[in-house]
Amino acid sequence: MHLYSFLTAFVSGEIIDLVGQTGAVAKMVLLTLLIFSLISWAIILAKWGRLRRSRVQSGRFLRAFRKSQRLQDVAAVAEQFRPSPLVGIFENGFEEYRRQGGISTGMIRSPLALQRAMQIATSEEMTRLERNLPWLAITGAVTPFVGLFGTVWGIIDAFHGLGTAGAATLRAVAPGISEALITTAAGLAAAIPAVIAYNLIGGSIREFASRGDDFALEMMNAVEHQQAQSTYRETAEVRR
Repeated sequence: MHLYSFLTAFVSGEIIDLVGQTGAVAKMVLLTLLIFSLISWAIILAKWGRLRRSRVQSGRFLRAFRKSQRLQDVAAVAEQFRPSPLVGIFENGFEEYRRQGGISTGMIRSPLALQRAMQIATSEEMTRLERNLPWLAITGAVTPFVGLFGTVWGIIDAFHGLGTAGAATLRAVAPGISEALITTAAGLAAAIPAVIAYNLIGGSIREFASRGDDFALEMMNAVEHQQAQSTYRETAEVRR
């Protein structure tokens, strides 16, 4: 009921009128909160879209990887599965595999180096996903206090005007206090979506980090499987 009343007041223009009646400091605070909120929503929508595409493409990439018989076949089609972070992990690992002569011989000299290459790629991919995410944490932490500052300033201004007018009645002070409280509401309106999004997006990124580690192990299994096949073929040729 309270939310309905607020929306009704907003649509009817009462909230807009209150904002228009606020002082210069309150308007500056509201403008600051609006900037924080707009940047936060831009980050939220961009991150959410990227994570959704990454999740879909990661599933497709894993299916293609598991169906392929050779790593070279996966490398030929990996780019079409962007922006999946698994693609970057695979490409970094495959480049190390190629440098060690795995494409021509099927054997590698240092599995540990291959594993390190994929760990580095996992870290880089997670860093890309986390880019701009701290802004949501900053918004969630700072904007309530910015709004509170505007409220405190507005109440001080309201009581100062009350003292000057000499009319100590609720009717005299209520408009000034209601105008001041708008900044607190605006601060919470900017902070709450940012905090929720920060936690949800952070959870999704941790899930991708776990999937990246699992994929690195899966790729190591694929490399070892190719090495075993290469050793078996060489043994068979020697016996002939």
